[in-house]
Amino acid sequence: MDLNAHLYAIGLPGPRQEGSADAMGFKAWNLARLAAIGLPVPPAFVLGTPLCARHRADPAAFRPHLRTLLETQIERLEAVCGLEFGSERKPLLVSVRSGAAVSMPGMMDTVLDVGLTDATLRGLLRVTGNPRLAWDSYRRLIQQFAEVVHGAPAEPFQTLLHDAIAQAGVSRAQDLDFRDLSRLCRHYQDAYAQTVGQPFPQDPAQQLLDATAAVFDSWMSPRAVAYRRLQGLDDGLGTAITVQRMVFGNAGGTSGAGVGFTRDPASGENRLYLDFRFNAQGEDVVSGRHAAAENGRMALVLPSVLSRLQSVREILEREFGDVQEFEFTVQDGVLYLLQTRAAKRTDWAALRIAVDQVTAGAWSPATALRRLDGVNLAGIVQTRIEAAGTDRELATGTPASIGVASGVIALDAAAAERFAQTGTECILVRDETRSDDLAGIAAAQGVITAKGSRTAHAAVVARQLGKACLVGCNGLRVDLERRRVVFGTQSLHEGERITVDCGSGRVLAGAVRAFVERPDVWLDQVARWRAIAGPALVG
Repeated sequence: MDLNAHLYAIGLPGPRQEGSADAMGFKAWNLARLAAIGLPVPPAFVLGTPLCARHRADPAAFRPHLRTLLETQIERLEAVCGLEFGSERKPLLVSVRSGAAVSMPGMMDTVLDVGLTDATLRGLLRVTGNPRLAWDSYRRLIQQFAEVVHGAPAEPFQTLLHDAIAQAGVSRAQDLDFRDLSRLCRHYQDAYAQTVGQPFPQDPAQQLLDATAAVFDSWMSPRAVAYRRLQGLDDGLGTAITVQRMVFGNAGGTSGAGVGFTRDPASGENRLYLDFRFNAQGEDVVSGRHAAAENGRMALVLPSVLSRLQSVREILEREFGDVQEFEFTVQDGVLYLLQTRAAKRTDWAALRIAVDQVTAGAWSPATALRRLDGVNLAGIVQTRIEAAGTDRELATGTPASIGVASGVIALDAAAAERFAQTGTECILVRDETRSDDLAGIAAAQGVITAKGSRTAHAAVVARQLGKACLVGCNGLRVDLERRRVVFGTQSLHEGERITVDCGSGRVLAGAVRAFVERPDVWLDQVARWRAIAGPALVG
């Protein structure tokens, strides 16, 4: 195999190898399309999916070849960026992102800020003049490297972060200053050595090699395998890897990270659906560990960026011919796009979007029918509850889907699967949305979490599976030791029944009577298309 034949470039000088979506992975292929039409995409190189197969076949034998590939391609990236990977004066930092030929939101791994070491951190300080950015990026890399490359648990690092927040007398990580973060980095390095069994690597090239191998390995992670089983996808597809210049959403008050949908993926409403978190990196939004609902502040602080996102919304739908989910970073008021893909949506939203697109003349009836292929039209309903008194309200949260679901409380994926096996409907209740909970999400009727955003990867999956989902529920605390949940002052044990109402964003005690709404007007439209286009829909 000619390994160089499976390398691709986005925004780099010199020969540009063209590739298919299967070879480059959809993430990189779509990024190349965005760059080609003039949208702001950081430069990158791509290791194609066949290289994943080579790595999986014999990781040790492939490792020297992988190192050579990375060394030659990082030179091309340095040339266009005017920075040097591993430099103590002008360091280039990169992200290492997975990207299969099919969309698998949150199922594989990413490592950000690769290239930061004790020495290159000084160079980042010189280049940016932003000590908080440098130390914050370093602590993020140390934790992510431990988790992704070595499979270390997040808890030791999360405990240290919570302790630092408490000692500083602030409410969140964004409020820690560079002195707090520099101390935290030292504690993180100690925790890394204790959990991994070796010091944090100070060789940027070694970091890049290990991160790339780990992201290739994540193709066969339990959650990725479980997702492919659920979706009927082939294990042989493999993932590509995009190595991209870092842009920093954690650079200060005019920076941040976000996820947007060109239309509401729950209801199908024709509006920008956005979650944005100031002074954050992308993992803060999609990991499920944090809330991301600072859109109102974004309109005040970054109105030009919000306006640009509205125009990007239209460009994306026109370019890709479908509703898109996209990830972006804002660094010092400048917008960068990091991903776009066809949006996962509820069946209700899929039907509404199809009707709206045909009405607008963007899709033909035949196109709409193809886009609805596999959707069980007869089963599309939305449940709503009759008025319920406030005495039954346990908590409120942010709806990440539509509908109503009732069931007994399940506190982890294993419990949800046990309840499902006995025919007992359940609601998965978690502290945060996690991709590892995929089996539990699939088994449950609904999901509620104390933390997380509606665009976190696990919330996206819950919505795609048609599960009622509330995130960021106020006052919710999960007590796994006592197998109970606490809603403010009320305590319920696992196995007690609750109701999730995405219409009002409420969690209610017990079961609540609901009524069913069918989209008959839209279904009549589909019937007319069938008469025009001929072939019947599947389902």
